[in-house]
Amino acid sequence: MEKYLHGFNSEEQQRLIDQAGFLAPLIYPTVDFTGCEHLLEVGSGVGAQTRVLLDRYPKLRITSVDFSEAQLNKARENLKDFADRVTFVHQDVTQLRLEEKFDSAFVCWALEHIPNPLLALLKMKDCLLSGAKIHITEVFNSTFYCNPDCPDHAYYYRKYNEQQATYGGNPDVGAQLGKLLFQAGYQNISLSRNGFHLDQSQPSALRRAIEFWKILMKSGAPELLASGSISQKDVDLMEIDLDRMSGDENAVFFYQFVQAKATT
Repeated sequence: MEKYLHGFNSEEQQRLIDQAGFLAPLIYPTVDFTGCEHLLEVGSGVGAQTRVLLDRYPKLRITSVDFSEAQLNKARENLKDFADRVTFVHQDVTQLRLEEKFDSAFVCWALEHIPNPLLALLKMKDCLLSGAKIHITEVFNSTFYCNPDCPDHAYYYRKYNEQQATYGGNPDVGAQLGKLLFQAGYQNISLSRNGFHLDQSQPSALRRAIEFWKILMKSGAPELLASGSISQKDVDLMEIDLDRMSGDENAVFFYQFVQAKATT
């Protein structure tokens, strides 16, 4: 993976940390690494999810793998207080070579960016002990729905997803998690969905979700602008559309991601 939709600047690195905190109440109720000792985290980035896992499982050691040295350097800084429990590895997961075997694995918002997610899961499986637990959380961007219609956001969102596909990613990879795990030879596969279904009956939650979404959309703007797919006007109009939705009495914001768990 050479291209990354969201980039690697300091603003994006902070966004990942903020996002992990915001989404943790939705992601982690279905994640259970009780009894696990050494976890393999793939696509660990700046260590945002790593910190959540370290806090939730005080006895867990984690090996964090990422293809970006810049992200790993930021993770080392972010997790300096956990230096005795985290090992950082600079590798592409599709060429993963690790000497140690792990009793658990975690992937969050990473397979969407990998051109060959099946190969990634196969390489991960080679590094796992028999009976190891794996938890994956991934995007399913086609589930997005909003009311009122937001044509400028819709245009921007289409370009955003197209750009990810151009880079070899898959903005709907969540829908394929069961199939991919099955093809890779994992067992005891189960799927669940979580996300947002908000309206003005929960105005604060609605505003927070839309603001989160706006920041997420803008994180792709530098790459989209650089590719010529959109103009700055398109970015501005997308924001205006989302702000308008936030104040609409009939507003609906809906998005679902997919979670999978399995064993080796």
